[in-house]
Amino acid sequence: MTPDPRTERANTRGKPFEKGNPGKPKGARHRVTRAIEALLEGQHEALTKAAIDKALEGDTVALRLCLDRLAPPRRDAPVSIELPPVRSAADAVAASAAVLAAISAGDVTPDEAGRIMALLTAHKAIVETGDLEARIAALEEKA
Repeated sequence: MTPDPRTERANTRGKPFEKGNPGKPKGARHRVTRAIEALLEGQHEALTKAAIDKALEGDTVALRLCLDRLAPPRRDAPVSIELPPVRSAADAVAASAAVLAAISAGDVTPDEAGRIMALLTAHKAIVETGDLEARIAALEEKA
């Protein structure tokens, strides 16, 4: 049997971590981040004022920077469509049809619908597992 090259000290670059090594402590910051913070120390207000002044003068890059800080783009927006309760696989089919209808009506985007369908698929699997557990318990009681 060939030994694992990751655990062979002669074949491992650098010193491998010992077992149980907790890694970097919580809140530890990279040295480059600490160096940049040291350079900017005490200059935050002046830099912010300069960016705002440039934005007000019409510098579009500075304007974008300011607006991105004030109102960052939403990564996830709430989606509101009417879905029937999903208590069985047949209910999941009805919910899927409702999602497709919402796409065709333009109420949700295909990307949003894809995320909703992924949630429906996961929920359907959970419902099916619960149904199987109940059926197995009923069969065991009969036996």
